[in-house]
Amino acid sequence: MDKTFVIKGIPESNWLIVDASNQKIGRLATQITRYLLGKHKPTFTPGVDMGDFVVVINAEKLDIDQKRLGTKMYHHHSGYPGGIKSVGLARQMEIHPDRVIRAAVWGMLAHNKQGHRLMKRLRIYSGNEQPHEAQKPVAVA
Repeated sequence: MDKTFVIKGIPESNWLIVDASNQKIGRLATQITRYLLGKHKPTFTPGVDMGDFVVVINAEKLDIDQKRLGTKMYHHHSGYPGGIKSVGLARQMEIHPDRVIRAAVWGMLAHNKQGHRLMKRLRIYSGNEQPHEAQKPVAVA
């Protein structure tokens, strides 16, 4: 019987850059989620914070099907009676393309304290510029 590997000490986190140009939203979200959780590392241990910081650039250049642009809706509630707000995917891509990626990644993470902690490691920018050059991020394919 094999023994379970448990990492000793504090695992180090790297900074990664993911380019969202011409990528499908679901494939991109699963890739980002793997990096946030640390599943791409050979020393992955469940329940241990092993993930990396992920910087996503070119969020406005996602490849989205025309049918989905017309049908997908995003909803949020203010907490007051009748306070539900809805916005379509096409409008969301015009105003806040980063929220489309954020919602897709959040749907793939655990909805608990660990999921909230991992979401803080995700940085999304709609353009090609990002202010994290000091962290020496590495581009991933």
